[in-house]
Amino acid sequence: MKIFPAIDIKDKKCVRLIKGDFENKTEYETSPIDQAGKYKDYGFQNLHIVDLDGALTGETVNLNIIQEIVSKFDLKIEIGGGIRTFESIKKYTDTGVEKVILGSAAIKDKNFLKEACQKFPNKIALGLDAKDGYLSISGWKENSNQLTLNFLKEVNNYGASRLIYTDINRDGTKQSPNFEETAKVADTSKCPVIISGGVSSIDDIKKAKGLNNKNIEGIIVGKAIFDGDIKLEELAKEIDA
Repeated sequence: MKIFPAIDIKDKKCVRLIKGDFENKTEYETSPIDQAGKYKDYGFQNLHIVDLDGALTGETVNLNIIQEIVSKFDLKIEIGGGIRTFESIKKYTDTGVEKVILGSAAIKDKNFLKEACQKFPNKIALGLDAKDGYLSISGWKENSNQLTLNFLKEVNNYGASRLIYTDINRDGTKQSPNFEETAKVADTSKCPVIISGGVSSIDDIKKAKGLNNKNIEGIIVGKAIFDGDIKLEELAKEIDA
């Protein structure tokens, strides 16, 4: 199982939000570039980055930071946060990121998702952020009134190469991921699924690995690392690929 340590960038700093609330955030001293270097030093090969400034503005605000991380460290990076145009996707793919995550823009406009998958084969990850079974959009401020599994069935053949499923009620809370719902998503999805939201301890990683669901590709770990609940040396022992 791939382990994706997370970096959320806001105002050029590493931050973590509670349930996506920009008013409820913790800032950390480490810069995103230093944090990425630390992950590399511990042997991690994959990295999950969210540009929170981008999520608010719809622009590639922290592109230069992403470029620096890509050029300095040989990491497979997935990047998300307010990516709403083909131009933004191209800017990121040109920097050498492995996957570009489409969330709200894909949910609001399925054709955008479909075309993006065609224009950027094997580069598009679909980010589905759900609350009580329904998809949320626009930085989790709006409920789309679409059931997660229904939407997934509609776009399953579009060609996304990865799906990142986040339970908003768990994100940043360290209450453990919603394994049950993620398994349902993985059973429905035609592309590999990443578990996201709520990882609290190394036991969550072990549980994820023990799910024996061949379509679950990996897990994202964020706040638990920054708060010291999961030590990087401990997490590094769980790396498979």
